[in-house]
Amino acid sequence: MTTITKNTKPILVLGGTGKTGRRVVSRLRARGYEVRAASRKGPARFDWHDENTWEPVLDGVGAAYLVDSMRSDAAASLSAFGKLAASGGVERLVLLSHRDWVAPEGEEKLPCERAVRESGAEWTLLKPAWFAQNFSEEPFFRSQVVDGEMVWSAGAGTEPFVDVEDIADVAVAALTEDGHAGQAYELSGPRLLTLGAVAGEIARETGRDITYRPVLPDDFTAHAADRGLPEDFTALLNTLFGWISENRFATLGDGVQRALGREPRDFTDYVRATAATGIWHG
Repeated sequence: MTTITKNTKPILVLGGTGKTGRRVVSRLRARGYEVRAASRKGPARFDWHDENTWEPVLDGVGAAYLVDSMRSDAAASLSAFGKLAASGGVERLVLLSHRDWVAPEGEEKLPCERAVRESGAEWTLLKPAWFAQNFSEEPFFRSQVVDGEMVWSAGAGTEPFVDVEDIADVAVAALTEDGHAGQAYELSGPRLLTLGAVAGEIARETGRDITYRPVLPDDFTAHAADRGLPEDFTALLNTLFGWISENRFATLGDGVQRALGREPRDFTDYVRATAATGIWHG
């Protein structure tokens, strides 16, 4: 294994302006690493659907943080990109994956993970729970909090919401340190929360009336349509909310502990810090 040092090759971060990517970029730069933050509109232009952008962002890179396209052809694109990266001298790939909830029953769980494992480079997989930051950084969810009513078709199910700051810390460790190759890190917060508990914690910290209203999937579809949410995104949310309602993934991961040697951040800490910014007051 090769340690990625500050004086050798740059580190590529795909989705460098996204929830996790921008945090990875800022951490790496604060530590003195040369970073190539790539996105469709950034100075290092990258587009999964324009292969002409692939080689330029990979040129001279020693390690890369990968976020897939989230489209039906994501695995094929990631496979080709990973092999191109490895053949060009990229030594380490860190993939932001998902918990095993995104594939229909009977299909291969996560083909994007296989694409990275078979790239020829060292690999690390990050498999997070729902992001805590969705409540403040995802426009639809944030607007619900601002309106004072969180309407989800998730019943009384629980989820171990993970702080995106923890995901970024693990990603940076995997990109720059030895000992993470071949690891799949299940990343979660330290406890399970219902959506009612989430609403209650945000209400307490903001001093506002915020409630959770569980609804049936059809009612959520109507609610989302009234707010202009695309039909395909609404359908995906109903699926994911349904799995929360079933407690399908109501388990705690140990990835933060294994990768960083510390406990994950608690949801209360996220709420307290976010409430102080005023973002939930509209």
